[in-house]
Amino acid sequence: MVLDLGGAFRSLARLFSGAAVSDSAPGGSMAGSGETSDVFISTLVATVWQRRLAWGVVAVSILVFLVAAPFAKVPLVKVPAFIPIYESALVINDLITAILLFGQFGILRSRALLVLAVGYLFTAFVAVAHALTFPGLFAPTGLLGAGPQSTAWLYMFWHGGFPLFVIAYVQLTDGVRASLRLSGRPALTVVCCVGAVLAAVCGFVQLTTTGQSLLPNIMQGNHYTSTMIGVVSSVWALSMLALIFLWRRRPHSVLDLWLMVVMCAWMCDIALSAVLNAGRFDLGFYVGRIYGLLASSFVLAVLLLENGLLYARLAEAHASERHKSAELEAANRDLESFSYSVSHDLRAPLRAIDGFSKMLARGYSEQLDDEGKRLLGVVVANCKQMGQLIDDLLAYSRLGRQPLRRQPVDLSDFVSQIFDGLRTSQPERVIEFMVGALGSAQIDPSLFKQVLVNLISNAIKFTRDKTPAVIEIGREDGGDAPTIYYVKDNGAGFDMRYAERLFGVFQRLHSNTEFEGTGVGLAIVQRIINSHGGRIWADAKVGEGATFYFTLSAAGTVDGVASKSNASGQENN
Repeated sequence: MVLDLGGAFRSLARLFSGAAVSDSAPGGSMAGSGETSDVFISTLVATVWQRRLAWGVVAVSILVFLVAAPFAKVPLVKVPAFIPIYESALVINDLITAILLFGQFGILRSRALLVLAVGYLFTAFVAVAHALTFPGLFAPTGLLGAGPQSTAWLYMFWHGGFPLFVIAYVQLTDGVRASLRLSGRPALTVVCCVGAVLAAVCGFVQLTTTGQSLLPNIMQGNHYTSTMIGVVSSVWALSMLALIFLWRRRPHSVLDLWLMVVMCAWMCDIALSAVLNAGRFDLGFYVGRIYGLLASSFVLAVLLLENGLLYARLAEAHASERHKSAELEAANRDLESFSYSVSHDLRAPLRAIDGFSKMLARGYSEQLDDEGKRLLGVVVANCKQMGQLIDDLLAYSRLGRQPLRRQPVDLSDFVSQIFDGLRTSQPERVIEFMVGALGSAQIDPSLFKQVLVNLISNAIKFTRDKTPAVIEIGREDGGDAPTIYYVKDNGAGFDMRYAERLFGVFQRLHSNTEFEGTGVGLAIVQRIINSHGGRIWADAKVGEGATFYFTLSAAGTVDGVASKSNASGQENN
C-alpha cells in the first residue's frame, strides 16, 4: 500500500487553517474577500471541525491549568537556562508570525492584518528587552541599566499591550472598516510600522529602567508585592476583554478562532505566573511561561500549514498548466494541419468551378443569352468571394499561433502608406483622407497592418455613396489612461443595437447586395488588438458614418503635425 503523504498533509492543513471547506461541515468564505477568500485564514469562516479542534485545545489548556493552579506557589529549582531558551523560542515564533502576517497584508492590504502583525512584532521586541533586563541572566541586575522593577514592568506592558492590538484588529474587521484597504506601497508601510514599534519598545524600556522610580514597586527580590495583584489583575482583564471582542465578532474566521485560543492560553499564563504563584522560579512561574510559549505557537502553526497548503496548490496548478499547455500545443498543431488540408481540399473544386465557368463564358458566349451570361458571372463572383473567405479564415486561425514581434513604428507614416496603396483601386473617387498626429507605438508591423487595412478598407467601402468621402484617423490622449486611436468616416454607419455583433466571425450588418465582404475582417482586427494588450469598440449612426476606437498597451506616442490629403494627392484645408 502506498502512503499518500501529500494527501495527508493537505488534510492536516485543511483541518487547522481552513484553506478548503470540509464536505461534511458547513463553512465558507467571508463576504467581501473576492477571489482570495478561499485561501487566507483571515477571510475564511471556520468550519465545525475547526471549531471543535480549537475548543478541544482550550479544554485541555483549562484542565492543565486547574491541575496546576493549587500548586502554583510550590518552589522549584532555579534553572538559569530556562529563561533564555523560553524567550529565544518565543521571539522566533512571534517574529515569524509577524512576517507571515505582513506578507498577507501585502496581498490583501488589510488594515486589520497590519495591526495584528504589529502586535506580534511588539511582543517579540518586548520579549528581547525582557530577557536582556532579567536579573541574573546577563548581569546581576540585568542589562540596559535595569533595576529590580524593570523586568516585571516590562512583562506587564508586554502582556497588557498585545490584547490591545487584538482588540484593534477586531474593530478593523467589522462593518465598513473591514472594506477599507491601505493604498501605497506595502513595503514602505511595513518599514514604518517596524520603526514605530521599535521606538515604542525603546520608550517602554526607558521608562522601566531609568524611569522605574516613577512606577510603583511590584517586586521585592524574587517575590511579588501587594501592588502586583492590582496591576496584574488589570493586565489579565485586558486579555479577557480581547477574548470577549473576538467572541462577539461573527462569523468567526479561522484566524479569529485561533486568536481566541491564544487569548485563553495568555490568560492561563498570566494567572499562573503572576497571580496565583508567589514569585519567580516556582511551579506557576514555569508552567505559566510554557503557556505563553504555546500561545505564541498556535497562530504560527496555522499560518505555516496554510503556507504549505498554498505551495501544494501552486505545485498542482503548475503541473496542471504544463499538461494543459502540452495538450494545447498538440491541438494547435492538429488545427494547423487541418486548416491547410481543408484549404487545399476546398480550393481544388473551387478552382475547377472558376476555371470551367470562365472557359464556358469564353467558348460559348455567342450561344448564351444575357441571363446565362449573368448566371455565369454570379458563379465566378461567388468563387472569388469563397476564395477570399478561405484566405480570411486561414489568416484568422493563424493569429493565435503567431508571436508578436514589436518594434517602434511611426503610425502617421504607416497609415499614409497603407491608404496610398488602397486608394489606387478606386482612382475615380474623391476621398478626403486626414491623418492626425498619431506619434509612434510599439507594435508588430505585419500584424498591425492587417488592422489598418481592414479598418481603412471598410471606411472606403462604406463611404462609396458619399461625395466627398471623408476618412479621418487620429488619437485622443487620456492623461494617465491609455491613448485612444480612432478611424472615422462619414459613410453608411450602422444601428448601435447590433454593435455587439460587429466583431464576431461571419457577423455582418449589411447584405452582400449592399456592401461586399466575408464577415471575418473585424474579427481579425479585434484579435490582433487584443494580442497587443488593447481593446476595440465602435460608435455609429445610420447614414452619418461610424467611428472605430482602439487602444494599445505600452504605446509610446510623440507629438506630430496633422496632415491632410485627398485621393488625387491634393491638400484639403
